[in-house]
Amino acid sequence: MKVLLVEDDLDLADALSQVLTVHGFQVLCCADGLEALAMVRRHVFDAVVLDLTLPGIDGLELLQRVRGDHQNHGRTSVPVLVVTARGAVGERVQGLEVGADDYLAKPFDVTELIARVRALIRRSQGKEELHCGTLRLDRASDLFFNGLRPLELSPREAALLKALIARRGQAVSKDSLHEAVFGAGALEAADAVEVLVHRLRKRIAGCAVELMTLRGVGYLLIDEAVMAKTP
Repeated sequence: MKVLLVEDDLDLADALSQVLTVHGFQVLCCADGLEALAMVRRHVFDAVVLDLTLPGIDGLELLQRVRGDHQNHGRTSVPVLVVTARGAVGERVQGLEVGADDYLAKPFDVTELIARVRALIRRSQGKEELHCGTLRLDRASDLFFNGLRPLELSPREAALLKALIARRGQAVSKDSLHEAVFGAGALEAADAVEVLVHRLRKRIAGCAVELMTLRGVGYLLIDEAVMAKTP
């Protein structure tokens, strides 16, 4: 499970990152709102833990832009846990109104943070199916289907396709896909993603989707019907 931690208190961010990692999360950290926005657009996260007081752009504006991206591009909405100062009721209300899924007041117990993040991810994965063409990811079973027919995918092929379908209609960089499949800092060969993409194209043939190579950019999974309408 991949989590983005957005917190400008570096000591707190380091402590929370260590705790989340111990509990099985893969954590990326940033301390700036604009940097966080770029990371959300570049990577696929299972959840975001967001402090509202940030340099660059504040947490509320960041949240608004992220939700706007999801609406405009049809992307899956990443669950966001907003962290606020105790007693900042106005901030909590604003955060929920612009799209936060939950909030936690500082200071907090780290066990509650872990529980809330896990609950957000469970709810997000349990209630949604992702579609592109006739390709379908059933989040409850964690299986891919072509219509009603299950697809036989290796774990790495499935991890690659999850990263692509979560950002269907958008370019996903090779580095981001490499990280999604093999993990941060993995030493697999640079062409490992290309090999997987080649195999995956055969697996999803007949799903009314196109897995396109965008040279110098990355890869794009798109519904064939949407592509046909593109001028």
